[in-house]
Amino acid sequence: MSPDLAFDHRFLPGDDEAGVTLLLLHGTGGNEEDLIPLGQDLAPGAAILSPRGKVSEYGAPRFFRRLAEGVFDHEDLLFRTHELAEFVEAAAREYGFDPSKIVAVGYSNGANVAASTMLLHPGLLRAAVLFRAMVPFEPGVRPDLSGMPVFMAAGRMDRMIPKDNTQRLADILAEAGAEVDLRWRDVGHPLTYEEVGEAKAWLAEVLPKLVT
Repeated sequence: MSPDLAFDHRFLPGDDEAGVTLLLLHGTGGNEEDLIPLGQDLAPGAAILSPRGKVSEYGAPRFFRRLAEGVFDHEDLLFRTHELAEFVEAAAREYGFDPSKIVAVGYSNGANVAASTMLLHPGLLRAAVLFRAMVPFEPGVRPDLSGMPVFMAAGRMDRMIPKDNTQRLADILAEAGAEVDLRWRDVGHPLTYEEVGEAKAWLAEVLPKLVT
């Protein structure tokens, strides 16, 4: 196995070798197993690549450090984002899935590192589903995300993420050319079945366009 596969992870082959691979990115305290049922529900038959974040916050895995609630360690965020991108590229070589058909599905901390990956490595991800995402950083140079489909699910009652922060992320991505579908619900930080259903329906429309 490649030394670049330096994340504990799970890879599940898809039913169609030419199809999509979901990159599952868990929230704080999760691991490489947590989002697999979600991924299988969202896109049955898709391949799954699910890494575990390498940062530990009092024993809880994360994808990058934070200094306080909602305050990210910018230097560590950049380093970890590049590290994750290298892992994804190495995994594509190792497992033989199509690197041009990777769709990120992230929750909370995982959604934030997915957004950071889009901003720092445009073209690595073909589409993204972001549950409870925040602005990872304000990009100095706008990436080219032209035509990239992005689904965002946010809660108006989420005490961990200010509403204007989520809206700002949607604006940043849209300004870079992404096709952002931001859905608001009167819910808190936990994910709801209704939002999963909305994301599944959205993916059902988007995925066929990625494999043609």
